[in-house]
Amino acid sequence: MTSVLILRYNFTTIIISKISFIMKILNIEGLTLFEIKQLILQGGKFVSFSYTASAFPKKFNRTSNTYFVRPGESSFKYSMRFLILNLRAGWWGLPLKPLYTIKALFYHIIGGKDVTLTVLAELYNNNPVYSPNIHYLKWELTW
Repeated sequence: MTSVLILRYNFTTIIISKISFIMKILNIEGLTLFEIKQLILQGGKFVSFSYTASAFPKKFNRTSNTYFVRPGESSFKYSMRFLILNLRAGWWGLPLKPLYTIKALFYHIIGGKDVTLTVLAELYNNNPVYSPNIHYLKWELTW
C-alpha cells in the first residue's frame, strides 16, 4: 500500500500517492466519510471511465476522474463526453486502439468501472480526524 495525501481544495477531493498518481473525486462536495458510507450502503458507487484517443502521431489510453454516483442516479451523464470521445477519436490508432476502444465502450455500457473499494480503502486509511485545540476555548463560570 502506498502512502497517500488527501487534499481538499475548492470542493474537490484530490488523492495524491507517492507514485505521482492523481485521482480527482467529483460529486462528493460537503460529504463526510460517514455520509459517503451510508450512501454506498444505499447503492451509491465510485466509478471511472476509460477513454482512448488518437491524434497522429500520439495515441492516448487514459482513465477519467472518479465520479461518485449517488443511489438511484444514472452514471450516463458522467460518461457521455468520454463515450463521444471514444466514438470519434478512439478507432484510428492501429493496431490495438480498436480493441482498447471496444473495451472502453463496454465499460461505458455497464455504467463505468467500479472503483468503490479502492477509493474507500484510501479514504479509510487517510481520514482526517477533527481534533480541536481546547486551549483556545474560554471557560467562564459566572454565578
